[in-house]
Amino acid sequence: MNSLIDRREALRKTALLMGAAVSASTVSAFLYGCKTKPDLNYKPVFFNEDQALLVSQAAEIILPKTDTPGAIEVGVPNFIDMMVKDCYKEEDQKKFLDGLHDFDQNAIRAFGNRFIEGSPEQQLDYLKKTHDEAINAGKADPKLPRPFILKLKELTMLGYFVSEPGATKVLQYIAVPGAYHGCIPIAEAGNGKAWA
Repeated sequence: MNSLIDRREALRKTALLMGAAVSASTVSAFLYGCKTKPDLNYKPVFFNEDQALLVSQAAEIILPKTDTPGAIEVGVPNFIDMMVKDCYKEEDQKKFLDGLHDFDQNAIRAFGNRFIEGSPEQQLDYLKKTHDEAINAGKADPKLPRPFILKLKELTMLGYFVSEPGATKVLQYIAVPGAYHGCIPIAEAGNGKAWA
């Protein structure tokens, strides 16, 4: 029903996501609760506290805790903070911060509060609507610049699947794989998970 946070669909598309064209910023970078102001589980080094809270809440909505750890639990917000600080060019940092600011300002217009002050339902609805609009705009005009929400989703997915829990609990993982067996049916290759 909700494709944005449907973990099974996200996992199914992970291999496609990692093999698909990604933004230049990420390519160069890689060679919730009901409280009004949730706690932050890391000390941001690039973002201010409000920005870090917004990134944390959005990342957790994109990949929430289910039977596997969620984005916050595996340290995705800290990963995003580090990536933007250490790996983005100054102009890309500015674009990311501008996108973060616009995302928050549009939340105020959408439901009357900053994103982190909205209810979980408001946050989910707003993030999903923003995501779906970005996808549809990209389909209508592929030459448009990559929207902020898709950059955030990309960094969230990347941070999640390069984390130890993401790579070992969600994806298939064998530290030292056995013999190579080429050209076998996909059903024989594992239990349906993509490989880390």
